[in-house]
Amino acid sequence: MESSEEDDEYPFIESITPQSKIDSVHQSLTEKGIRKLCCELMDLKDAVENMCGDMRTKYLAFLRISEEAVEMEHELVELRKHISSQGILVQDLMAGVCREMDDWNRLPGDVHDAEVEEDPLPNEVTDPKSEFLEKIDLLLAEHKVDEALEAMDAEERSSPDLKGSVEMSSYKSAFMERKAVLEDQLLRIAKQPSICVAELKHALIGLIRLGKGPSAHQLLLKFYATSLRRRIEAFLPSCLTCPNTFPATLSKLVFSNISVATKESAAMFGDDDNPAYSNKVVQWAEREVEYLVRLVKENASPSETASALRAASICLQDCLNYCKVLEPQGLFLSKLFLVLFRPYVEEVLELNFRRARRVIFDLNETDEGLESPSDFVTILSEFAIASDTMMTDCSIRFMQIVQDILEQLTHLVVLHFGESVLTRILQLYDKYIDFLIKALPGHSDEDGLPELQDNTVLARAETDSEQLALLGAAFTILDELLPRSLVKVWKLQIENGGGEGENSAALNSSAAPELKEWKRHMVQAFDKLRNYFCLQFVLSFIYSREGLTRLDALIYLTETPDDLHLPSLPFQALFSKLQQLAIIAGDVLLGKEKLQKILLARLTETVIIWLSNEQEFWSAFEDESNPLQPSGLQQLILDMNFTVEIARFAGYPFKVVQNHASVVINRAINIFSERGINPQSSLPKTEWFTEAAKSAINRLLMGSEDASEPEEYECEEEEEDDHHIVLPEMDDDSDSEDTSSLSTVDSFESFASASMADLESPSFTDSES
Repeated sequence: MESSEEDDEYPFIESITPQSKIDSVHQSLTEKGIRKLCCELMDLKDAVENMCGDMRTKYLAFLRISEEAVEMEHELVELRKHISSQGILVQDLMAGVCREMDDWNRLPGDVHDAEVEEDPLPNEVTDPKSEFLEKIDLLLAEHKVDEALEAMDAEERSSPDLKGSVEMSSYKSAFMERKAVLEDQLLRIAKQPSICVAELKHALIGLIRLGKGPSAHQLLLKFYATSLRRRIEAFLPSCLTCPNTFPATLSKLVFSNISVATKESAAMFGDDDNPAYSNKVVQWAEREVEYLVRLVKENASPSETASALRAASICLQDCLNYCKVLEPQGLFLSKLFLVLFRPYVEEVLELNFRRARRVIFDLNETDEGLESPSDFVTILSEFAIASDTMMTDCSIRFMQIVQDILEQLTHLVVLHFGESVLTRILQLYDKYIDFLIKALPGHSDEDGLPELQDNTVLARAETDSEQLALLGAAFTILDELLPRSLVKVWKLQIENGGGEGENSAALNSSAAPELKEWKRHMVQAFDKLRNYFCLQFVLSFIYSREGLTRLDALIYLTETPDDLHLPSLPFQALFSKLQQLAIIAGDVLLGKEKLQKILLARLTETVIIWLSNEQEFWSAFEDESNPLQPSGLQQLILDMNFTVEIARFAGYPFKVVQNHASVVINRAINIFSERGINPQSSLPKTEWFTEAAKSAINRLLMGSEDASEPEEYECEEEEEDDHHIVLPEMDDDSDSEDTSSLSTVDSFESFASASMADLESPSFTDSES
């Protein structure tokens, strides 16, 4: 029993199924399908590759057959022409045979018999014309154009049937047909894109010999135009890598191509003897110049960049030089080029100066392309100590951007566009002056400067030193830095200023006449800043913060002069204020003595000019309710003489101050005379006022009540009156106010260095208090 159970639980080993059979039985039908599909795809891939190879082979065979078909077509055309010529020969032969037969039939019978007996086997009829045409056809079929051309020339010279007066015969017609075939072959040779210059010239000479000169000339110009286009297309991708100099290469390519084409045209066609050809060359050259200008505009940098200005300058310089070289060949292209190129140069200049305005007046604007020349920064940075740094940066940026623009200009650009450049510099400087004016105290909208409202000023110059620093920076740009830059660009000689140090330079106006008028306008622009400063300075001196007038007519109506014969307190304060300003100017405007004298002279003039134009001041004298005293007129005249002596003592021109003072004195005398006061009997002599004014200056300088002897002061003035530093000459017809002379530096230093410790600043007392 036990054994039987074991046999049931463990069957015999021979009955075990192999693993491979199990795998084959249980293998998934999907896997079998995938494997079968992969095999089919591999077969399909091989079939596709074989098909592609066959298609490529067949395609190449198709191309070869196409080429052969084209060649066969050409051969058929040639064969058709040959058959046509043979047909003509057969027709000519038949016509000749017919004529011979007619002649033979008209002869008597015995003659026929004799001829038959004499020549029973006649020779084959030969025609030289047919032989010639066959020869030409053979040469044309073999494309031997030179031999065909020589043969046709010889035949045309020797054959009477081909003369121009002979009527069109069948032979002449056949000859002209073959001549047209030869012309067509030469044209196809000349029009091949890969033809070289030698082959082209050879084909064109053949066309000329065939009498097709205009077509040959047109093909010559077309060849050089096409050649230029290919060379330029190959060069244009490199324009981005050399934005400043690519116009030089373009202009060289274009004008050298024009020069070569002109020489070849003259050599082959004799342009001097045939104006039609020379006119064609000129018209073609003008089109090429237009093409050049268009290329420069399309491939240049943005017009507002300095690189665009440099590229335009180089292009104009090189092109005008090339135009000058072409003039001996009969090509005058300079005017055309200037007409075409001028608008682009003007556009680039305008956009560069617009960029300059943004860089100068928008302090948040940056221009990484600007360099920082050490001389500009060093000179203008001297004013940063006494001024706001932002305003000094504005001055430095002005010179940097102007210098950057000027450095891009070439000599011929200056020659043709110099006036335009100067005008734009003047406009930029005028905007810069307006920018500085708004930084000064006061209300610009009350002084005729509405254009300043678009500008933004970060800080105002409140103190005298800050205001003088702004003036010094603007004057340094005008008198020193701009002339130095223009001298280099305009290639002028430098003239030493004589009193402003080694770095000063004046523009030689005789070498560039347009600079004289430009400088005059530049000085006028600076005078606007100077006059505004002087006016605001005088107004702050005359009016108190409460708006009350310190220089009031009541001081001449109510106050009684003292025995010391000193000027009125406002004029004593003016003397003190001018001394203080001179000391500050000596520190801030160190080395700018000319500017110091201009400012102080103008300040003195401005006080008297304001007084002469202040109607409220004169209305007090004209009011009959106010009593007038001779002492008031005496004090007013003394104040005017005192102001004149301030100018004389300081060493700057007093003639203009004296003239304005005379106007005030005469007006006052007339008013007092009309009010019943006789000036002749109530006033001292003229010399008394002069001596009293000089004595007052000495008293104020010495800080003593005792009068000092004025002889020494008078002696100094007599010696110094003959030694003056002349202001910059603006114009021969300038007003006396602008052409006043300034005295020596020594006398000015004596004024600026006067002791202020012992000089009390007179206090102002309001007349109403």
